[in-house]
Amino acid sequence: MSAYDERPWLAHYGDRPAHMRVEFGTAMDMFDAAVVAAPDDPAVRYFDGVLSWAELDRASDALAALLASRGFVPGDRCALYVQNDPAFVIGLVAAWKVGGVPAAISPMSKADEFEWFLRRYRPSALLALDDLYVEVARPVLAADPGLAVPVVVTVSGLDGQSRTDVRVFAGVERLRPPDTIDLAALIAGYDGPVVRRRPVGPGDAAVLLGTSGTTGFPKGARISHANLTFSTQLYRDWPGVLPGEPILALAPVFHVTGLVGAVTLAMLSKSPVVLTHRIHPGVIADAIREHRPAFAVAAVTAYIALADESDITPAEIAPLRLRYSGGAPVDPGVADRLEVALGGYIRNVYGQTETTSPTHIVPPEVRAPVDAETGVLSVGVPVSNTMVRVVDDVGRDLPVGEIGELVTSGPQVIGSYWDDPEATAAALTGGELRTGDIGFMDADGWFYVVDRSNDVINAAGYKIWPHEVELVLAEHPDVVEAAVVGIPDDYRGESAKAFVVTRPGSTATEAELVDHCRERLAAYKYPREVELVGALPRSATGKLLRRKLRG
Repeated sequence: MSAYDERPWLAHYGDRPAHMRVEFGTAMDMFDAAVVAAPDDPAVRYFDGVLSWAELDRASDALAALLASRGFVPGDRCALYVQNDPAFVIGLVAAWKVGGVPAAISPMSKADEFEWFLRRYRPSALLALDDLYVEVARPVLAADPGLAVPVVVTVSGLDGQSRTDVRVFAGVERLRPPDTIDLAALIAGYDGPVVRRRPVGPGDAAVLLGTSGTTGFPKGARISHANLTFSTQLYRDWPGVLPGEPILALAPVFHVTGLVGAVTLAMLSKSPVVLTHRIHPGVIADAIREHRPAFAVAAVTAYIALADESDITPAEIAPLRLRYSGGAPVDPGVADRLEVALGGYIRNVYGQTETTSPTHIVPPEVRAPVDAETGVLSVGVPVSNTMVRVVDDVGRDLPVGEIGELVTSGPQVIGSYWDDPEATAAALTGGELRTGDIGFMDADGWFYVVDRSNDVINAAGYKIWPHEVELVLAEHPDVVEAAVVGIPDDYRGESAKAFVVTRPGSTATEAELVDHCRERLAAYKYPREVELVGALPRSATGKLLRRKLRG
């Protein structure tokens, strides 16, 4: 019996159950319950526009009826290629109603990645923003008739509101491509009967989501209805979201964090989800002032942007009482600065797309500890029904405090990647996910993530954790952020190189930053090279893309 079998993290649960009973079998059940209980309450708030639960039900009926009439059958995929728009929610529910599988495609995807998704998912329908269709989707579809999608519906980000905020809609016009079906017109003209439902079960696919793609093209995670309802309830019950409290979509809804921590959480809580098309700090600040959301979860970069690029005050953001950060590690110094700037503590939540988001959460009544040796802020404790182990290279449990790979099992872990048995066999075996994240558990059951396994630098047999070097660089007063990668070294095999963003007006030099690290790190750890850059490459969800720095 290992230390993980003893589950020391249960001591931090308070009155939360070690084993949580899930209320709903499918996401469709959650949605239906909201429509029945609160038909006239707001379901979506989009600038000055609002959709009630009954209106959302009717809008999704209109799209579902179209899909069914065009031969869409249970198990077919409906690709969603939109931003944080009401259309995403409409498309999600419409696909469920006819037994289909929504397949979210990042609107940041350009032609090559969009084509990859089409080949992987083979959708029978596509719901896309009209400009994305014209600029990306239509040329890809025209170039290869084998990728034809039988039903294409387009929507404008301008639909559903009249404010047309230039900060996110500058240059945007309604295009209404004539070779597609217009969603707004479809909904306005729908007067048909309630669509005939195609039943889905807990084990059926609820959504396909692309993984973060930090090492190349993303994989398609097959998230079941059981995965989705379990994780959605975790987001409600662990932080303590109350019925009807507005939920802010501070993360992209086409990513697991925004989907579960905003869209389906709003369904379960019978709350309005606040959408803003894009995650623009000034627009988000105004949405907080206007709609007073109580809960948000997003990468820490979203909170940094709110603090540095908007004029929101601690008093104005105070209604946002439950603030969580996920998707990327948070440096303790950044957490402290944000607490002062935004007037509230931001707690970690940790998970992967493959775990339908949360496997660890910092309970709202406590603060996360910082490990004295590594300087890393804890990502939290494993949530209900969840087992997490730290293992060595051959899968053996490591003692408390030793660094290894985190392996997770629980109801939120997916069973497979979509149409990718090789990737499934490599990462998902026996109901466990090999996360690829390197970290450890302390004696009290708190977990810490140090780095990604494929980012570890091997210098003459010594391991360098990039995050450790990045923390040291962050201590320099002129450094805004840094990223460290391995580069070839004829003598050591690999050595560290740092890419550093400095503050405006800084006079810090590359040599000065190398010396700063040399004075604070072991000889094999400090970066042999430093390159000053204007910004670091990140994904749409705020994850650092080290692969783009390696060249």
